[in-house]
Amino acid sequence: MSSAGPTDRFNEERATYSVRGSDTPDLDAGVAAIRNVLATLPQRSGVYRMQDARGEVLYVGKARSLRSRVANYTQIKQLPKRLQRMVSQTRSMTIVTTNNEAEALLLEAQLIKRFRPAYNVLLRDDKSFPFILLRSDSDFPRVQKHRGARRAPGNYYGPFASAGSVNNTLNALQKLFLLRSCTDGFFKTRDRPCLLYQIKRCSAPCVGRIDKEGYAELVDDCRDFLGGKSTKVQAKLGAQMQAAAEAMDFELAALIRDRLKALTFVQGTQAINAEGVGDADIFALACKDGVIGIQAFFIRGGQNWGHRSFFPAHTSDVPEDEVMLQFMTQFYEEVPPPKTILLDRELTEGVLLGEALAERAGYKVAISVPQRGDRRRLMDQAKRNAIEALERRLAESTTQAKLLRELAELFDLASPPDRIEVYDNSHIQGTNALGAMVVAGPEGFRKGQYRKWNIKGNEAATDSDVGMMREVFRRRFARQLEENPDRDDGTWPDLVLIDGGRGQLNAAKAVLEDLGIEDVCLVGVAKGPHHGREGREVFHLMNGTERMLPVNSPLLFYIQRLRDEVHRFVIGAHRDKRAKAMGASPLDEVPGIGPARKKALLMHFGTGRAVRNASLEDLKKAPGVSAGVAQQVYDFYHAR
Repeated sequence: MSSAGPTDRFNEERATYSVRGSDTPDLDAGVAAIRNVLATLPQRSGVYRMQDARGEVLYVGKARSLRSRVANYTQIKQLPKRLQRMVSQTRSMTIVTTNNEAEALLLEAQLIKRFRPAYNVLLRDDKSFPFILLRSDSDFPRVQKHRGARRAPGNYYGPFASAGSVNNTLNALQKLFLLRSCTDGFFKTRDRPCLLYQIKRCSAPCVGRIDKEGYAELVDDCRDFLGGKSTKVQAKLGAQMQAAAEAMDFELAALIRDRLKALTFVQGTQAINAEGVGDADIFALACKDGVIGIQAFFIRGGQNWGHRSFFPAHTSDVPEDEVMLQFMTQFYEEVPPPKTILLDRELTEGVLLGEALAERAGYKVAISVPQRGDRRRLMDQAKRNAIEALERRLAESTTQAKLLRELAELFDLASPPDRIEVYDNSHIQGTNALGAMVVAGPEGFRKGQYRKWNIKGNEAATDSDVGMMREVFRRRFARQLEENPDRDDGTWPDLVLIDGGRGQLNAAKAVLEDLGIEDVCLVGVAKGPHHGREGREVFHLMNGTERMLPVNSPLLFYIQRLRDEVHRFVIGAHRDKRAKAMGASPLDEVPGIGPARKKALLMHFGTGRAVRNASLEDLKKAPGVSAGVAQQVYDFYHAR
């Protein structure tokens, strides 16, 4: 099912039932709303959404029988406190029926990911997983790192736990199989080998140093390696090296020897021994002090492709069995499941989960708890990692909580901030001006909530940092007032840090005052008397006072990390914008001119300026340009 439209295939059977009332939590009103829906519910599988008086989704659940499942919410005394609070806020429900319970489980995961309800367990991870893509749309396929939708033709291998895991594997693939990693444009314009050929990481098919058949053989070896047949590849390379040595071709033998060394290095650096496991994901859960952590190992073709720790949100008072089920359905919403999934516990709905994943993947998915042998040893290692990661998380959260308390004391906040926003801008003499915001909280940086703004103000506004900061704040908080005037969706900041001095702070303060916002704490973070020296930052407060911290203060280090993160984000965004602008052409502005005609005009006239200054007759002479297009281009530049 497509994540772009999670309810598309169920819309024909969709119905909404509601009883509107006060937004104030009220158990009787919530139960009345649920009972009103209950009277018309079928004994069919489906998904239900609990919504408050404003239509905000509170909870998404699935059911084998909608009527039986929803009826449970009217038995208030049998519900945990968490669900009692949810019922008290419920004023309407949306019902979607499905063909079976497996479909309901899949749809539930899609809707949770889409609405992120306050009472559902949430997979708190906003980064897509990286894959390796071996393309198939060229005579000389390219191997590359890939994120996002898998639309390009070729074989995808993953997921990898991190970009570092992918980079290490790509590094090994370059040494092992000498496949090209360059773009098609770069590949087609080469007239001599690049540096990768010189350091023996590419076979230089761009200049004919290897023919199509020889390159295809390397591609097949790469597929075997990524598919878990590394022993076969190793044996083949060994035979080739021996044959080259016997033929006295010692240069070739040395090259193959280096490739064998790369293969042996990869095999020897596996953090865990997963030989014989094939393709499998391994999950282990640890719980301590009400916090749950899940450790995942990704094994493909008997190779360890890395591991990652997850800490789902909204797990308080939720049984561990349900947390694991919800985590896995959301995890596999975008990641294709392997044929084997190993868990550290039996799930009550494990069979249903397997059916749902098989329906999505198109092949059987076996979910099991290993009892002995290599799989059991892998599970034990995953459990140890889960416990250790959770303990680190708790230690970090304790330190983080202390820092946030100290931050509240430093800036006179009523309580430790839950949401900190940090602002900065970047430009070069006013060009390509861009503002950015990063967000942090008790759990660390919330990268999914970072934002950037192209500065669109007039010349006076974009030739100074103060003017840019003014525009960014006006756009950011005017939209906040429009979209969430009640400030109850968690997107209003408790503390705003501005990279800059008194001027930027006053500009931001004036904007908020104009918008009628008086209760957001603003702090300017500026370099001190000795500019450029770390640790001498001055904090400008809204009341006109200034504060400094000792150079060895942990709180100062924390604020510096926040400032460095916004620097990293805004500079990266500005670099991307500048690079895009450098590659732009004046012809991009002409409506109706596509890449082919733009290329034809530039090839004929040489530059965009020459196209602009060309006469109508000259434009008509350009190959591939019709009289109508020539007139359109001419009018664009002259009929103004």
